[in-house]
Amino acid sequence: MVTGDSDRALRARALCAVETVCDPEIPVLTIADLGVLRDVTVRNGAVEVTITPTYSGCPAMDVIRIEIELALARAGINDARVRSVLAPAWTTDWMTEAGRRKLRDYGIAPPTPGAGRGALFGSGPVACPRCGSMDTAQIAEFGSTSCKSLWRCQACREPFDAFKCH
Repeated sequence: MVTGDSDRALRARALCAVETVCDPEIPVLTIADLGVLRDVTVRNGAVEVTITPTYSGCPAMDVIRIEIELALARAGINDARVRSVLAPAWTTDWMTEAGRRKLRDYGIAPPTPGAGRGALFGSGPVACPRCGSMDTAQIAEFGSTSCKSLWRCQACREPFDAFKCH
């Protein structure tokens, strides 16, 4: 086997391992669902995992880094490095459709696909993740974490978090 072939096999094994790492603040999402996992590269047997935080200073990134290292170690990969990159800045457009569905099923209103950073300048309607009603109102700019806001459905009267668009 030539080096390129063994690097490809190692990349596939590393990618399989890190794609299972969950976001510590929203455990139903993997870092792949969230779009935080940017790339896995292998050069001469050394693995490098590239991640981008949802926002600068996100407290979950230290835990995510540790969980990536543990996942790689469980897969028998010890020559690994986790690198954080800030540019381009993370956007909710990087979330997968599966991730959006998982958020909704978990009771968090997912960001609207394609809203991206433009939604920071004005929030559009947010559908209630419980009943689907668009008759909702924002209660607070911040929810259970900084990346979510708190809303209430006027139809079913239930409060819920909505993932902010970035």
